[in-house]
Amino acid sequence: MNIKPLADRVVIKMTEAEETTKSGIILTGAAKEKPQIAEVVAVGPGGLVDGKEVKMELVVGDKILISKYAGTEVKLDGVDYTIVRQSEVLAKV
Repeated sequence: MNIKPLADRVVIKMTEAEETTKSGIILTGAAKEKPQIAEVVAVGPGGLVDGKEVKMELVVGDKILISKYAGTEVKLDGVDYTIVRQSEVLAKV
């Protein structure tokens, strides 16, 4: 199945949570933090959003930083994706 976002939305795939700390301590499932770095999978066309022209600055393959609880999570063909607005993206990594 192919997913194509509309307007200023971006489809991202979250990176895996860290299994160990930098010092080598193995983390349990409850201790892992939700990842904030993701890879862009699909990008909408931009255009008019709320009466303002939106130019898409992201391209497929970009690594981005988002807030912990941004976007809407969806599952397609057994793969978890998150759909966010371009304005919810904090930075490129």
